[in-house]
Amino acid sequence: MTAKQLNNTVTEGSVHFSGEAMVRDIVLQFPKAADYFKAQRIDFCCGGAKPLAEAATEKGLDTGAVLQDLNKLLAEHPVLEEDTAWNEASSEELVDFIINKHHRYLREELPLIAQNVTKVFRVHGEDSPHLAEMYRLFHTLREELLEHTAKEEESEFPKMLAYEKNPTEDSLTELRGLLRTLEAEHDGAGDILRELRRVTNDYTPPEHACTTYRLTYARLEELEGMTFEHVHLENNILFLRYQ
Repeated sequence: MTAKQLNNTVTEGSVHFSGEAMVRDIVLQFPKAADYFKAQRIDFCCGGAKPLAEAATEKGLDTGAVLQDLNKLLAEHPVLEEDTAWNEASSEELVDFIINKHHRYLREELPLIAQNVTKVFRVHGEDSPHLAEMYRLFHTLREELLEHTAKEEESEFPKMLAYEKNPTEDSLTELRGLLRTLEAEHDGAGDILRELRRVTNDYTPPEHACTTYRLTYARLEELEGMTFEHVHLENNILFLRYQ
């Protein structure tokens, strides 16, 4: 074991991780870590404001082993300038990216996922009672996400960009109140996603599952990953600029 591992520290160039580092900060410095955290079920968006050691312990993981994995990943995928581009991008550029990638994804994919979820529930629900809960959770999440993103585009994002052009104490106070609401809605979506993962046994289809059944689980898991990335960009980069 190296001195780095003994000290529970990972260092590579200007990138430095330790057990005390916030999970969200690790992802900001090293975006590839998001893939690793997703695989380990470590929340880096809604629950990212906690030390890595605490997050690892909650998942029954050894902090030293996690840091060793991050060290290996960092060696295989060095941080490039474009990796951290969103930290330096203007708020207008970041908002445009969120709308054009993540909001667009939700508008296009949620109706298609809904068709799959509904079909699987109707065909297999009688034999698999958990599918009723999956159906309920997904449709609740769908409604909340579409309402949330519409509100961001119509009201909250324009207010953020307007504040940057004409900053006042009153507008900042209002904006911070709106951001608390948005973050609470993100937390709510995260809770639903955790429940979806639980009721689907980590999106593991039964052996008898047909192609549509398997596709439904795969698309729900993709939705989870995209939502984590979406919330990370907002909570950990965009919103912090006004707090």
